[in-house]
Amino acid sequence: MLVKITSKRQVTFPARVLNALGVGPGDQLELEEGPDGFTLRPRRINRARLAPLRDKIRRGHGTFDIETFRGEPHDRSLRD
Repeated sequence: MLVKITSKRQVTFPARVLNALGVGPGDQLELEEGPDGFTLRPRRINRARLAPLRDKIRRGHGTFDIETFRGEPHDRSLRD
């Protein structure tokens, strides 16, 4: 698959690629360099950064499953 780079060094990916990655407007993609070239993947939540919040969550209010949360529809304006 070929994509064109504009004079501003921007790239437009086909919709089916973005759908397969599960990303949309405002989301971030990460390029990782490896021995065979570059790998493109969606930017995921760094779970280690959530650890300091563990003591701030009140007990007795159930558990929070980040994977379930990510799979639910949310207002796009709330995303970083």
